[in-house]
Amino acid sequence: MAAIRPRSTVSAWQPPVTGIAEVFHARFTEHAYPAHVHDTWALMILDGGRVDFALDGERHRVGVSDQVILLPPGVAHDGRTVNGTGFRKRVLYLETSVLPERLAGAAVDAPLPAGPALRERVHGLHLALAERDPFEAQSRLAFVAERLHGWLAGHAAEVPRPGPGAAPGAKVAVRLRELLDARVAEGITLAEASAELGHLHPTHLIRSFGAAYGLPPHAYLTARRVALARRLLLAGVRPAEAAVAAGFYDQAHLTRHFGRHVGISPARFARSGRP
Repeated sequence: MAAIRPRSTVSAWQPPVTGIAEVFHARFTEHAYPAHVHDTWALMILDGGRVDFALDGERHRVGVSDQVILLPPGVAHDGRTVNGTGFRKRVLYLETSVLPERLAGAAVDAPLPAGPALRERVHGLHLALAERDPFEAQSRLAFVAERLHGWLAGHAAEVPRPGPGAAPGAKVAVRLRELLDARVAEGITLAEASAELGHLHPTHLIRSFGAAYGLPPHAYLTARRVALARRLLLAGVRPAEAAVAAGFYDQAHLTRHFGRHVGISPARFARSGRP
């Protein structure tokens, strides 16, 4: 008789703590995240199982240990279960006011800060958030941020950004990303983007963006829309309304992409709340 796998569960909420965009607790038995990006930092600890993820094209496999996982904003990554037991994780999505985006390159080089002291601080921060003590949580967040700053300072200083001497393709990618970021909900067509960027050929835009960010423009925009829908749902917006406000055609369209990116439906996510 086949073993019965536990049901995937998720708890997500927006705490009243400046700098933390979302708290996300999950247990997944079978799930594979597509390549995507966040506009926040993702600070993760594992409470069970193992997870396999690729960050900027390099694969990592992590189990329960003294390590934490730090994924930077704006850098493509994926994630998946390793075996049938799945994994349990707790994630804090941190605003760039806590860790500046210029440190993303250091996190790409070293996404696994090690040490029991840091993991214990992150665990303590989660406990304070679950107990709804914003003052304690803000204090604990300050110590976590200090530790992370120290870790990142010991590695590559800053993520390279295309400047005046950068390759033309990199400049095009940055400008296209700026267009997408400015029009997450309403979207933009390739023809409009081409006209905005000097009537460049659409395939040149797509290839330049993929080379710079590790995923095509449409996948980047979908990830940004899912992120926007998450914020709206946690703020109490109904799934059907959140879908349209985030740029999806309807609730079914949102549900399809939300399940791939988050692991549950928008309705279950909105109802999840604190554990």
